[in-house]
Amino acid sequence: MDNYAEILKNCRESGGFCERNFTLADKTSMKIGGECDVFAAPKNEKSLCAILEICRESGISYFVLGKGSNVLINKFRGVVISTAELCDIKADGLTITAGAGALLAAVCKTALDNSLSGMESLYGIPGSVGGALFMNAGAYGGEMKDVVESCRYIDENGEIREMSAEEMELCYRGSIFRKRDFVITSVVFNLQDGEKTAIKARMDELMQRRRDKQPLEYPSCGSTFKRPENYFAAALIEECGLKGCTIGGAQVSQKHSGFVINKGGAAFGDVVALVEHIKKVVREQKGVELECEMIIVDK
Repeated sequence: MDNYAEILKNCRESGGFCERNFTLADKTSMKIGGECDVFAAPKNEKSLCAILEICRESGISYFVLGKGSNVLINKFRGVVISTAELCDIKADGLTITAGAGALLAAVCKTALDNSLSGMESLYGIPGSVGGALFMNAGAYGGEMKDVVESCRYIDENGEIREMSAEEMELCYRGSIFRKRDFVITSVVFNLQDGEKTAIKARMDELMQRRRDKQPLEYPSCGSTFKRPENYFAAALIEECGLKGCTIGGAQVSQKHSGFVINKGGAAFGDVVALVEHIKKVVREQKGVELECEMIIVDK
């Protein structure tokens, strides 16, 4: 049995989904993506550990994917491992424990249902819990680091371990998980008692602000660039006359210039070319080097 066949067998026996030569476009919010050799969505932590072990011991390249909301992916020669099936959510007192593949929005809804406050600013952020912790996602003055207590993860040696928030090195759009080959499997949130009506009002307010200001009607990876020190990426891009700039099916949103959107039929190369054009123009006109917030995968 070859290594890929072993991965397929393990994943399917766990009740997960696994397929060879899988097209990735529907697994990303940008709706762009070519094929990977194997796509595996294990059903549980044990199966995930086994698949990682096969990849590591056999030298197979792998990429761990949450909901694909911050990933621009072309093709991947190896195994794309999805955490989507690790999606259980459980509230207990002031804490919520969620699998890495759970939608962050679903965790926020669970907090609301249990009158727990602290996650209102995170409501509406697309993507999974694991992905949000990986990049310390945040919006409207709040970040994951404000509410995360601990997580479970698989280390480089295949051991399941726990880590406190203090050990995660959470910073602006960064964490220890971006530096080390750790795979998050679940996250514990520590919240506060709140009043359900007030929590819902705040969540509704922020969601409406998103609808009003962001191009949610188009596929995108959210904010394309990190916030440069002392600047706002969207303002720089607009001041450089790039709002509406289009290459192929990729466009700088007319609604919010911090977003590069898939206007329709955009290819991976269209988005990459537009991103590089934006960076070049902003560098030349403003002297500021923009850094991508989205992860670009092409292997």
